[in-house]
Parts: sequence; C-alpha cells; structure tokens
Amino acid sequence: MTTPQSNDPLHGVTLETMVTALMEHFGWIELGQIIEIRCFNVNPSVKSSLQFLRKTPWARKKVEMLYLSILKPLE
Repeated sequence: MTTPQSNDPLHGVTLETMVTALMEHFGWIELGQIIEIRCFNVNPSVKSSLQFLRKTPWARKKVEMLYLSILKPLE
C-alpha cells in the first residue's frame, strides 16, 4: 500500500530552505526591495528572518510565493 503523494509544491520544504534559497538567488538588498520587511532590510540574517516569518503569516506567504516563482523556470 502506497501513501498518496502531496500536490503541494512546498511539501517537505522548510522555511529555512526557502529563505536561504531566496537570499542566495537575490541577495539581501534585492530581497528587501521585493518583500519590504524589516528583517530583510535591517541587519538581515537567516535566523532573524525565520523568527519573524514564523510569527507573521502574511510575510511568510509572500516568501512562499516568491520561492515558488524562482522554482518555475527550473521545471
């Protein structure tokens, strides 16, 4: 018996993976311009971004959508 596979493209992708990939793809400056949140613009780090994004659903959603947009060209 097999388990059904999730259709969610973010299934199994951690928030840390998303933030790290976005930071490597855009850099902190451009990422802070695309998603204007303090943790990307003032003394940015993956750790501070994760703390903020875990508590802020609207910001996390923006990060998820941007992450998905950089994955599309790879498919």
